[in-house]
Amino acid sequence: MDLQLTDKVAVVTGASKGIGLAIADAFAREGVRVVAGSRSVTPELEALGASHGVIAVPVDLSAADGADALVREAVKRCGRLDILVNNLGAATFRPSFLDIDDAEWRRIFDLTLFSAVRAGRAAIPHLLAADGGAIINISSVNARLPFPAVVDYSAAKAGLTSLTKSLSEEFAPRGVRVNAIAPGPVRTPFWTAPGGFADATAAQAGTTAQEAMDVLVPRDMGISTGRVTEPREVADLALFLASPRAGNITGAEFTIDGGQIKTL
Repeated sequence: MDLQLTDKVAVVTGASKGIGLAIADAFAREGVRVVAGSRSVTPELEALGASHGVIAVPVDLSAADGADALVREAVKRCGRLDILVNNLGAATFRPSFLDIDDAEWRRIFDLTLFSAVRAGRAAIPHLLAADGGAIINISSVNARLPFPAVVDYSAAKAGLTSLTKSLSEEFAPRGVRVNAIAPGPVRTPFWTAPGGFADATAAQAGTTAQEAMDVLVPRDMGISTGRVTEPREVADLALFLASPRAGNITGAEFTIDGGQIKTL
């Protein structure tokens, strides 16, 4: 299927690893000119630059001027902007809501919600100037599932889902489509890195991180397919939503969780 994305310009935030890296990779392979924003430029992101021309921009997107600087650089380098993918987010496991102080709430919201607010504010004028475009916000099933260990992250993702609806309502009549993707557990460094959630799950169960990801997490989280999502599966969905093939899809949230959420 031709997704009609060749030579479109996309900004992807949080693109150094995990879902963001997979999205940058998938878009670049589809012929999109990708500008990848992240605090650090990883070897994997450098490799995408060498192989597919991905432009890596080191930027702190939790800072008030970070998103604006990233969008300005993308337009300077590529002349236009057609797609924005807000992927940046952060979560930290904590024993209780009572352990999270104001500084931590602000840190998580700056990374997970306000980075998308600022990127949208910077990008939308350019999307309108390009006769329309697409914004894809990477939310989470945690926006809907009660999970006290990441209550601040969950609240920020719920805000991101709400932002998706509001931006779509305002800008869809002017040609800018805004949608959200809500993944469940995804096989990314967020889970699999040393000291990550897989290690924590494995330590509690007395098993290995691999066993935790392959068996315990799908079983204990009620994932109907029996496996966690792969980053490329999220990237493929983002590709479709960014493309003219999804031209009348806006204000929607697409869950990709292997059947974890059981309610309507």
